[in-house]
This record gives sequence, C-alpha cells and structure tokens, in this order.
Amino acid sequence: MVSETLATELERYRIGPRLRALRLKKKLGLVKLAAHTGLSSAMLSKIERGQVFPTLPTLLRIAMVFGVGLDHFFTQDSTRPLVAVVRASERMRLPAPPDEEPPAWRFESLDYPVANRRMESFLAEFPPDSTPSAPHQHGSAELIYMLDGELELTVDDEKFVLGKGDSVYFDSSVPHSYCRKGTAECSAVVVTAQ
Repeated sequence: MVSETLATELERYRIGPRLRALRLKKKLGLVKLAAHTGLSSAMLSKIERGQVFPTLPTLLRIAMVFGVGLDHFFTQDSTRPLVAVVRASERMRLPAPPDEEPPAWRFESLDYPVANRRMESFLAEFPPDSTPSAPHQHGSAELIYMLDGELELTVDDEKFVLGKGDSVYFDSSVPHSYCRKGTAECSAVVVTAQ
C-alpha cells in the first residue's frame, strides 16, 4: 500500500495516462499488450486508470514493448511550459544535517517536484536551540532573504549579521556557515544555484 503523500507524488508523473497514450498510438488492445508483456489485462487496466502504481521491473517490461526507456514515464512534457506548484501542506520539514540533534536548521524544499532544476529553493528555520552549522560548500551561488530574526552568516572568514528583510548573495563554492542570533523566531528563504 502506497502512502497518500507517495501516491500524490506518483500521480503527478501521469504514468497511467502515458501508458494509455502509448498503447492507443500503437493501436494495441489491453489483451494484446498483456500478451506482449506477460502481465494481465486487468493489471494493465488498473495501471492506466491510476489504481495501481507499477514497480520498476513491471514498468520496464511495458517500456520494452513500446521501445521507450523508463525516462519516458518520468520526464516533463516538453510541449507544456514548466510549472510546479508546491502546496504549503505538502512540504516536508527536514533537519540539516540529518544526524545532528538539535539541528543547525530545518528546511522545506519549495521546488522539489521539478526534475533537473537549475536552482533549489528552501524555507529555512533556525530553531532556538540550534548550534552553528559546520562550514560547508556547494554549487556556485546562494541567495538568502531573511523573513524573521537575526542570522550570522560566515563566508570564508568574514561574518555578516542579517536581520528581517535583509538579503545576501554570495559564492557558495566557498566554505560558509550559519548561526542563529537572539531569541526571536528566525527564518529565511534560501535559493541555491547549481
């Protein structure tokens, strides 16, 4: 049984409708496709209607019949402009780093459904009991926009204190770290470029 969150994520790939479109394009009935794949026509029908999500080996058997790769079922439709809405209720809050307690910050991805994105955006919260983050580096650039509180950012050896409404852009390939200041709520929007 697939959880509601996973089912929602799998539904956005529209595997069932993509399978149906391939089958109709080749003018294959469910019974004929079943004979080619070794799957039952009932199972194929449930996959097409979104009642069942196929395993990767099952999907690979189907893909091989149509001469497409697995990526056919997971890539964005290039004929439509890319739009990905992430509802506040659908975001997952994750600690960073994952094995540290208390975490230096917690983040929620604001753009996780988009594959091959050129930037990543997060809502970051720095809890009252957080410790300074370890210096880290990644990608090529980072932008932080402070929503609440005060945050000390260290880039290389230079320190910057940011307050509500402040923003900073910096080279994130240089070691940098964050440290919450004061007792007020502390949160920011963080955007990183690959």
